[in-house]
Amino acid sequence: MSRHRTLVLFVAAAVLFGTSFVGIKAAIGAIPPVLFAAFRVDVAAVVLLTLVAVRGGYWRPRTRADVLGILVSAAFVLGANNVLLFLGQQNATSGAAAVMYSILPIASPMFAVFLLDDERISAVDAVGILFGLAGVVVIVGPQSVLGGGSVGQALVAGAALSVAFGTVLLKRVAPTIGTIPMTAWAMAVAGVGIHAVSLGLGELPSQVAWSPTIVAAILYVGMPATAAAYPVYFALLAEAGPVRGNLVAYAMPIVATLSGWAFLGESISAGTVLGFGVIVSGFLLVHRESVANVLGTRVKRPAETE
Repeated sequence: MSRHRTLVLFVAAAVLFGTSFVGIKAAIGAIPPVLFAAFRVDVAAVVLLTLVAVRGGYWRPRTRADVLGILVSAAFVLGANNVLLFLGQQNATSGAAAVMYSILPIASPMFAVFLLDDERISAVDAVGILFGLAGVVVIVGPQSVLGGGSVGQALVAGAALSVAFGTVLLKRVAPTIGTIPMTAWAMAVAGVGIHAVSLGLGELPSQVAWSPTIVAAILYVGMPATAAAYPVYFALLAEAGPVRGNLVAYAMPIVATLSGWAFLGESISAGTVLGFGVIVSGFLLVHRESVANVLGTRVKRPAETE
């Protein structure tokens, strides 16, 4: 496949996921947060299930691994992720929320060590992970970490950790169903769970301050920013590989920050910019060999050095 196609997929994924933070923030005050998350998943489930049913082929789960893959995706990648993300964005700007999400590539190796037999963390990897955690502390603020403040950003970080855990566990389960059908079924299952959480919190559709803007926000977050974003992301992973594809997590904050500034009048603090830089440094340490391969260079292993 051409580099041009890879670039198009990368930009599309960054724009779709990055602007989702703005779409959420635009309507989070007029819609109860968890109910908003449920609406997002509902819309995406209808779109994706219709798509895979029309396409046919291997779109129904056939094996135990398929069912487990759907449940893992529904519980962690979609369910807990969206509940925590929408709750967190009540008290975090679009840009700050997207930056907190960029800990995902740093957190994944930590879970992989415990869940995947072929994963190990070296001393340099450990330093990279600590860099990522330090970046989160810089963004939230040391006093907030010690004093329990910045709840919104902490919830968004929890959402990223949920995705990291879910994607690693999904690799261990190894379902054979296609990613788009699996995502479609996971959306449907997650929707039921998120609605249950919403009802448990006392949220009701009658509490929504309905308006054309609110409807537009729900449709945008549910369709382009979810139903279209996930297939684009999976196509990017298939074409560019997981390391290059996951770099989209570092383009999302740029899109979210610029979109939040343009449409919502948001600003981003110097601490958030600094914390993002520290997180990126940690990512480069953890994934140094793969990044070097992408750049056409080579990192020597200790056994190769003289």
